[in-house]
Amino acid sequence: MTDPVSRTILLLDIERYSDRDDVEQAYLRRMLYDVTDRALESAGIDETQRLRADRGDAVMELIDANAPVTALLRALLTEVPSQLRSVNRMASRSAQIRLRGVVATGYVAVDRHDGWVGSDLNHACRLLDAHLLRSALRERADDFALCVSDALYSGVVRHDHPGIPAADFHAATVDSKNGPLTAWLHGPVPAAADGRARAAADHADHGERGEEAPGGSGDRPAPATAHPRGRTESDGPQRSGPAPAGDRGAPAPGAVLHVTGGTMSFGGGYVAGDQHGVSGGHVTGDVVMGSNTDRGERP
Repeated sequence: MTDPVSRTILLLDIERYSDRDDVEQAYLRRMLYDVTDRALESAGIDETQRLRADRGDAVMELIDANAPVTALLRALLTEVPSQLRSVNRMASRSAQIRLRGVVATGYVAVDRHDGWVGSDLNHACRLLDAHLLRSALRERADDFALCVSDALYSGVVRHDHPGIPAADFHAATVDSKNGPLTAWLHGPVPAAADGRARAAADHADHGERGEEAPGGSGDRPAPATAHPRGRTESDGPQRSGPAPAGDRGAPAPGAVLHVTGGTMSFGGGYVAGDQHGVSGGHVTGDVVMGSNTDRGERP
């Protein structure tokens, strides 16, 4: 095995490759190689500065560390989307090609079987296969989704070089069997990944917000746990039921009616005699509900 050498790692993968028949797959592979070669040529990276590995539906390039990474990123952000639009404009639906891409940096060695060895390369492959990047491409109208490793973002992208706007890259965490990896996705983070991030943040703040009671309806969660003084953590309306002993002077739930003598009309019928309401109301005299009927004119 050779000694590990610092390399720029470029990975490109075809979306839904296995859904196509043999003829379509052969065409897609040819387009993948054409797009890759043109992008590298536009970045000024010739064949003497790169090693290629064929992965069927993907291509892997080890690029000499002396080749400018900024030129490669500019080509990926402009040249590749332009090429894909041109190819897909004239292609049938079954021949449409859409790509996921990863750019990373790290040390890679080559063994005696021409295999590539290196943990940085392994991490780059996991970014390529991550749900984050797959979802990003699936949700976009564009035909290309790109992310870069945390090391490449720190060393190059965050410095906002011309043609590589740092503000267009967004951090996201990718789960892998070796633990979480940080990726920097070009363009918006997919809704699913963003939702998981918000859920994790909510879980972290759970102790401060008060737990939700069970029984929510999915998109409409159950009310928050009531505050000891009878109000929710969000200072919403007071809960129903008798007021706590500490809340002296709080009104009882529902309307409270006190009538002494006379006739009170509501509509619908009447009640004669003294009445004592279940909720504390007290009525002396006739209560008439319905048409205006005077005392003594009951039907």
